[in-house]
Amino acid sequence: MPRLSPTDIEQIATLARLKLTDQEKERYASQLSVVFEYMEILREVSVDDISETSQVTGLEDVTREDVPIARSDEVKRKLIAAFPERVGNLLKVPAVFHENLESRK
Repeated sequence: MPRLSPTDIEQIATLARLKLTDQEKERYASQLSVVFEYMEILREVSVDDISETSQVTGLEDVTREDVPIARSDEVKRKLIAAFPERVGNLLKVPAVFHENLESRK
């Protein structure tokens, strides 16, 4: 692949909606050209006899069945009664986006 020019980088930057200085365009042209040259070298490596793999350690995820714990109505009532603020059976918690709500008023 031919080396990238600052004009190529400018076009890529425009597509990515980036504003680059002339110095950045020169630097990125040089750096990306090196990356693409290395990719060309890697392209020459034969991988025909290599099987696909996502990891090489042989480890597997350990999982367990997710079993909900049955709670009696009495336990539910005690939990709701112990909550500091509530409206009926609904538990009242502080607003997560409290600052944003205040600025809208």
